[in-house]
Amino acid sequence: MAINYVEKQRAGTINPNKTCQPIGAMWATLGVHKGIPFVQGSQGCCTYVRYAFNRHFREPATIAVASFHEDAAVYGGMRNLVEGLRNLVARYDPELISVVTTCSSETIGDDIEAFIRAARKKIASEFGEEKAKLPIIPIHCPSYQASHVKGYDNAVKAFFQYFTAGKKRDEEKAKKIMIVPGFGVNPGDILEIKRILDMFGLKEGEDYSILFDISETLYQPLRAPIREIPYYPSGGTKVEEFEDIINAKAIFILCKHAGGSGAVFLERRYKIPAYYGLPIGIKNTDDFIINIAKITGLEIPDKLLDERGKLVDAIVDTIHYTMDKKVGIFGDPDFVISVSRFVCEMGMKPTVVNTQTPSTTYKKAMEELANEYNIDIEVQYSDLWDFEKSVKRDGIDLLIGHPRGGVKIAEDMGIGLVRMGFPIYDRVGYFRWPIVGYMGSLRFFDEIVNTILDTQVPWDQKQQ
Repeated sequence: MAINYVEKQRAGTINPNKTCQPIGAMWATLGVHKGIPFVQGSQGCCTYVRYAFNRHFREPATIAVASFHEDAAVYGGMRNLVEGLRNLVARYDPELISVVTTCSSETIGDDIEAFIRAARKKIASEFGEEKAKLPIIPIHCPSYQASHVKGYDNAVKAFFQYFTAGKKRDEEKAKKIMIVPGFGVNPGDILEIKRILDMFGLKEGEDYSILFDISETLYQPLRAPIREIPYYPSGGTKVEEFEDIINAKAIFILCKHAGGSGAVFLERRYKIPAYYGLPIGIKNTDDFIINIAKITGLEIPDKLLDERGKLVDAIVDTIHYTMDKKVGIFGDPDFVISVSRFVCEMGMKPTVVNTQTPSTTYKKAMEELANEYNIDIEVQYSDLWDFEKSVKRDGIDLLIGHPRGGVKIAEDMGIGLVRMGFPIYDRVGYFRWPIVGYMGSLRFFDEIVNTILDTQVPWDQKQQ
């Protein structure tokens, strides 16, 4: 067993495996019922994100922007923010607004909190005090630091701090489970989590809440005629559900890097227990379900045990296709951690793994995996230029990651790419289908094995 750490040795980035912080905060806000992110930056900071969401989800995304030009970049963006929030309330009547900063507003030192107070006064003077009370949450996202994952993480912490401020926890009311999906957890994944909780007999809204729930806001039905103007999807986490956070029985953070800061805040301030882990594969799903059973005191349904057995049976049935295959995995850290363990459960070897959101958690998880399965792993904190060189050097059999970085590498090597994460814009419907839970993992497993059959196994051996 050996771990080889690779960090980017160049000042510049070639073929990045990340994007900037604000997109993470916008993703989180779009999971709020009648919630709108307001971007304190230039039009491009908003247009690119709307375009990226549209390509991935095939849905429109309502995102407002302060539209910085030269004057705002020099003299500050207070007027843009105050007028922008006023117009947003007048035209869209949202139930929540997040103010997402960008590199430009952070660099010039905009005092976002003071600007929001000024905007509230203007809203109150024109529309009344009640309108001025709507939640307006500042989320600081300096784009020149970290990645989109950190942007989502900052949003979660900002929401938790806002909705718990000035409140005291009541242990007698602590009966509801809160779940934060994280960046890259798609609508299909959230619907699968809900299905699992429903199998336990838990009721959404009463026994549990999915926070930042994009399962309907970014996966909308087309029902005509739509008479409401402006139109809001029926889904998303309602503001009153965020107000229940203070009395959560426990909080589940599926992606520790995208929500963990908020959970740490709740643990330290209010002693709310937190559980972490993205339930992809056997062990990770086992841990999630066991913790749900422990918190609720309910028995694990037989149907869930049957689903687990189906996943195990599928792995056993096809182990001769997957055994010792070398895999290159890249993407956000929580996905890389969980998928790396899953391929190990399938008898494969995660030979090269790559993320550009490094952390001690990611490093420790990979060390534990290498020790447990007695394998060698190259753990990269670099861009996909370094990743490409390593997978070509090691003769990788399969890639797992997003097409933005993986398609050309896979084509050059003549191997398959199994799509995972965000963005996926060269296939239709991936955001609809889960890769979490036993059945989501089974679907993901089938795709992995079928890709191996298409690219690695001779035709006469596929029939065995």
